[in-house]
Amino acid sequence: MANPVLNERRLRAASNTWAPPEPDTEYYPPVNDGPSSPFVRDTMTVNGVISATATLFVLLLASAAVGWIRTETVVLDDGTSAIGGIPMLAWAGLIVGIGLTFLLMWKPHLAKFVAPAYAIAEGFFVGAISKAYETLYDGLVVQAAGMTFAVFTVMLVLYRTGVIRVTEKFRKIVVTATIGVMVFYGVSMLIRLFGGSVSFLSSPSLLGIAFSVFVAGLAAFNLALDFDFIERGAKQGLDKNFEWYAAFGLLVTIVWLYLELLRLLSKLRER
Repeated sequence: MANPVLNERRLRAASNTWAPPEPDTEYYPPVNDGPSSPFVRDTMTVNGVISATATLFVLLLASAAVGWIRTETVVLDDGTSAIGGIPMLAWAGLIVGIGLTFLLMWKPHLAKFVAPAYAIAEGFFVGAISKAYETLYDGLVVQAAGMTFAVFTVMLVLYRTGVIRVTEKFRKIVVTATIGVMVFYGVSMLIRLFGGSVSFLSSPSLLGIAFSVFVAGLAAFNLALDFDFIERGAKQGLDKNFEWYAAFGLLVTIVWLYLELLRLLSKLRER
């Protein structure tokens, strides 16, 4: 799934913590009661985001391990393995994860509590679906995880060196395309509920592979938006609670990228 939480609107709302008096308003200066100790507010830092992200990843990986173990495999008559079925708890984890994402879109101050719950719920689903792919395509999970790490590293280097600059035009293009993909995924899910299918989503055809490449690339560009949000949030001195909010958004994007790479690599194996 895409990352809907680290956006320009949220950054502006978070940083808009004061405003000057309205025109023609009588202003009474504060009474000076003498010297006082200055109030220092804890603010968001890049290192704080890194720490929060690391904590969420530990929770996600631990939950993914449980999801992997709970997903059973069966041996067919020809000696090959197959998935006995994705546990219902994994699908529940996916639904809970989506619900928590929408919750944080409106209640970002709850990120310190909601983000760990998301990591646990989504982690179980990621572990179960990874086991399913690994059973069908040996070694696929290691390849997808390695590619996810490689893409993350490359995007971070490109962003830090200025090769990729997050301008207003860049942001609008990526956000618009992301919303379009999410709407398309939502429509395809509704079609499946009514017994239909969008064949090229899982088809190893050239169209199916091209679509997966596009979506994986879009997820990678969302990483640049995440890096930009974190950097500007730290510079603008957002409240320290936003470290968890930023870490949550980054985790959402990385999980989305990993799942898209799993789908892409499985299609390439079918060619």
